[in-house]
Amino acid sequence: MKMLCIDGGGIRGVFALAILQEIEERYECPIGELFDVVAGTSTGAIIAASITLKKKMSDVLEDYEKYGKKIFVRQTKVGLFKSVYSDQYLRQFLQQAFGDVSLADIKEPLLIPAVDLTHGRPFVHRSNYGSLENSDLSVQLWDAVLSSCSAPVYFPPNKVKNKYLSIDGGLWANNPSLVCVTEAMDFFNKTLKDIKIVSLGTGQQNIDFTVDDKMDWGVKEWLSFQFPSMKVTPKLLDLALHLSSESVSYHCQHLLGNNYLRLNAELGKEMSFDELEYIDELKEIGNKVIKEKENDVLAFLDKN
Repeated sequence: MKMLCIDGGGIRGVFALAILQEIEERYECPIGELFDVVAGTSTGAIIAASITLKKKMSDVLEDYEKYGKKIFVRQTKVGLFKSVYSDQYLRQFLQQAFGDVSLADIKEPLLIPAVDLTHGRPFVHRSNYGSLENSDLSVQLWDAVLSSCSAPVYFPPNKVKNKYLSIDGGLWANNPSLVCVTEAMDFFNKTLKDIKIVSLGTGQQNIDFTVDDKMDWGVKEWLSFQFPSMKVTPKLLDLALHLSSESVSYHCQHLLGNNYLRLNAELGKEMSFDELEYIDELKEIGNKVIKEKENDVLAFLDKN
């Protein structure tokens, strides 16, 4: 069973999209035809949902560049009294991208990790492939994706069908690979040797927490205020998402061995999930990674 897993990471999803675009062009078919299951968290959920609907990766990449400029417009610098960003344009983007499609309409296995904030538990939105764990297939696809994208402080929680609040799935499964391993074993009755995963990161930042005797380790160190603008950067959240992804990757590499192919790259500096000026650089890094790993990817995908 071949599974595709895509990390969260905001605008850094451009890195994963650049890789997927190259693979799609190489095989001359939609990405979804190369995998049995697709999973994505946060920005990865946008990409995974787009794959399920057979959208071209080049078109999704263009949408990131076009809509990112509207989505990441700050309504506050700090986020102390309201979220840093409104979800207005993100919601509009997702509604336009996915229309009236509900989870019930999607027969291909799609997994979207989120957090049920109202009840304080991890949650996975599943498409209509027969999983008994999915409790509500009537949820709209855009609603499920928005839930997985709602990063605390930066976006408000999403109220799913006016029933419960949901936030970013990256808080527990920024790399959804273990979610896929569990689903393969629990629902599809596969053993570890039957599971093959291509896992796409969104770039490994060099998140700087330089040792400084003058640091008091209050909010300003963890959320990194920029003076004199007082703009806050998501350093702590980026660190949490990074640690979540890398720990999952470590476990999956030990569980699956050569059946786990992780495509990621050191970015060499901080590239926060809301920094649009890095889009072109992220595309270049993604293109470099797929060129370097092309033989590995082709061999992996061509395996029975």
